[in-house]
Amino acid sequence: MRLAAGLWVQAYLRRLQLADIPAYVTAKGDATAGSVIVKIARLDGTAQAKARSFDMATGARIWMLLADGTEADVDASLARQRGFDPDLWIVEIESRDGRDLLDEPGLAE
Repeated sequence: MRLAAGLWVQAYLRRLQLADIPAYVTAKGDATAGSVIVKIARLDGTAQAKARSFDMATGARIWMLLADGTEADVDASLARQRGFDPDLWIVEIESRDGRDLLDEPGLAE
């Protein structure tokens, strides 16, 4: 059973807060069925975006790199994604070292 997007985002923001990683919801999607993209702003003009996906080989949920490059290019990619999916959540992290906690247990769910 999949956790509702709004609850997952709230829990993720709390985890980031406990790790002293600044994060903000920049686009709020559907609370129950929306997809989530995490943008990691490295504070040097570059960023990357990751989206939840499925590993077809294992059936596990994973975080897939969606975009990586200048922050303007990543923002343009996210704007296109929002155009296709208005229910999309976008969480933006500010982390010089690119730390996003997405590899921690429980966050792929």
